[in-house]
Amino acid sequence: MMKRSLTLCAMLLAVAVAGLGACASPEPRYYTLATGAAAPTAPATSPAATQPVWIEVAPVRVPERLNRAQLVVIDGNTGNVKLLDQSRWSSPLPDELRDALSQQLQGNLGAIDTYQQGLSDVEPVFRVTTEVVRLEADPGVRAAASIAWTVRRLPDGKVLSGRTEADLAAPGKIDGVITAYRQIVGMAAADIAAGVRSLQR
Repeated sequence: MMKRSLTLCAMLLAVAVAGLGACASPEPRYYTLATGAAAPTAPATSPAATQPVWIEVAPVRVPERLNRAQLVVIDGNTGNVKLLDQSRWSSPLPDELRDALSQQLQGNLGAIDTYQQGLSDVEPVFRVTTEVVRLEADPGVRAAASIAWTVRRLPDGKVLSGRTEADLAAPGKIDGVITAYRQIVGMAAADIAAGVRSLQR
């Protein structure tokens, strides 16, 4: 009788453990805006070295409601804002945007970002500041953004400002949103790069 009771207890314990496992929340997925391409590194100092374009990409300002670990999206049917606990940024959104923008600008301009490289002894020639005015997505439908940017040439302080507006399709739920956001960052980087080239003349 004792042996049968112990067997029954063991079975009940196994069922309880299995039930707890089934109720456990799934692990969140982490997303990044970086494309995976390596950013340029500072060239070796030599007379024959090509002088790079020195830039400084400042941290991106974002609305406080977006400055969260979770992706913030909009329900297209109700217009309500939703935080996606299972879809998160791999680093704070301002850092994600700054790093992705820096990566794109370095590639577009053949530039070196003194902020990213930590080159405290090098004075940047162009300082880039950006502010996300609007960044929203309806997963599976669209993603839109308005990004204000400024390029300041140093040391004379001449400034060129602009705004990148985008409204793109975002099929495929969250993966589609991330793809659209990366395209939007690329569009902003292209506009900023054009501004830098204009100030180089």
